[in-house]
Amino acid sequence: MCDSEVCAAVANLRPKKGIRLLRFVDIDQAYPEKRPEGERAKDFREIYRPFDPAKAKDQAARCSQCGIPFCQTGCPLQNNIPDWLMLAGEGRLREAYETSSATSTMPEICGRICPQDRLCEGSCVVEKSGHGAVTIGAVEQYITDTAWNEGWVSPLKPGKPRGASVGIVGSGPAGLAAAERLREAGYEVTVYERSDRAGGLLMYGIPGFKLDKSVVQRRLDRLVEGGVEFRLEFEVGHDATLEELRNQHHAVLLATGVYAARQLTCPGAGNGVIPALDYLTRSNRNDLGDAPAGDETLSARGKRVVVIGGGDTAMDCVRTAVRQGAASVTCLYRRDRENMPGSAREVKHAEEEGVVFEWLSSPLAILTKGDAIEAVRVQGMRLGAPDASGRRAPEPDPGNTWDVAADMVVSALGFSPEDLPEIFSAPDLSVHRDGRVEGDGATKMTSLDGVFVAGDLHRGASLVVWAIRDGIDAAQSIECYLDNRLAVLGAAE
Repeated sequence: MCDSEVCAAVANLRPKKGIRLLRFVDIDQAYPEKRPEGERAKDFREIYRPFDPAKAKDQAARCSQCGIPFCQTGCPLQNNIPDWLMLAGEGRLREAYETSSATSTMPEICGRICPQDRLCEGSCVVEKSGHGAVTIGAVEQYITDTAWNEGWVSPLKPGKPRGASVGIVGSGPAGLAAAERLREAGYEVTVYERSDRAGGLLMYGIPGFKLDKSVVQRRLDRLVEGGVEFRLEFEVGHDATLEELRNQHHAVLLATGVYAARQLTCPGAGNGVIPALDYLTRSNRNDLGDAPAGDETLSARGKRVVVIGGGDTAMDCVRTAVRQGAASVTCLYRRDRENMPGSAREVKHAEEEGVVFEWLSSPLAILTKGDAIEAVRVQGMRLGAPDASGRRAPEPDPGNTWDVAADMVVSALGFSPEDLPEIFSAPDLSVHRDGRVEGDGATKMTSLDGVFVAGDLHRGASLVVWAIRDGIDAAQSIECYLDNRLAVLGAAE
């Protein structure tokens, strides 16, 4: 832009005359209305009703428009939050959407599932002032849902053909974000997904009460209509080696996520304990209408369910069990409420829906009668000295044990990468000791030329918003790599 264009753009972002902003003093914090606990616990529909337009506008207008936007620095995508809040507060929703989508490939998904209380809203100056954070996530979702409903979300427009192709392994948030950016840049993009549906954890890992699958599907449809090719039920290592993909494409991005469940190691843990992802995948397949009928092993109906873990995956499991009609649902976590890794907002939702939390508790043994689980013997814990992460480490509280009755136990202890050098027949692919694929901090390039990595596979199990950020960064690095490579090849010719 020239100087005059910059000045015009800045002037256009200034509040219009007669519009009141900075209303956090006279307007209280409010979220969209939640469906009653008794109603929402019976189905897998999203728990929030659509934001009332007038209330959404008022909530956006609560933004303090502070000089240093800590909400923006607290967002992994560095979203221009104050700008689109100001635009939404003025009723300029289409401009708000354009500003929001400039830095995020799926703002309505982040608005639904990001733990805003730990990110943007947790950093909000209005929150720090004691007036309650601006409800950033809810407004973000409202803006983009409105854009979809009004037809403002334009089709994906491929850039001028660049004469190069990129293969992306994995169709989770990192892979999808990279696919969109690379297609916009003019590359041919093929996404390889081993499941029968694209979307990764967005489709099969996150329950519908947090993220309706139609929201994911419309993003996938937009990519397909924009020329991104999806090869479903294609397993790298079985249907093709990584080397064969490298020969087929000018660059390859590894974005498979982390799917190896961390195992429960107490006595009896092998007796029917269900990995969280197996449980959630089957539930999501049921919700999508394509799960096989008859097998009740992964159903909580009528059972006393115990979920072990304190992250967001554990919260997804306990709330899923409630909706499946469990007789009771208990969550065991070895630290206290203040030190749990999951979203405090999700814990509150779970408690409203009838989940019982046993804080400072760890499984000592899984008790069985014959082949059936009967109870979980629990070791009471206490918090000791801080560990390497700075959090107080849990330690056994001597003499404090009890049993929790259970018919079904779900382990939600987190995930690690699979052994990709072995699976992909790529022994030269360097990985960390814990299995994460090594990649250059700046370029995301792995030890293999032209092979990049993004998302949880590189950083470890993390948030969807970080995967999106990694996918966007990797796409930029791939574009630079291919520009240089094609320039060298052109010079050689």
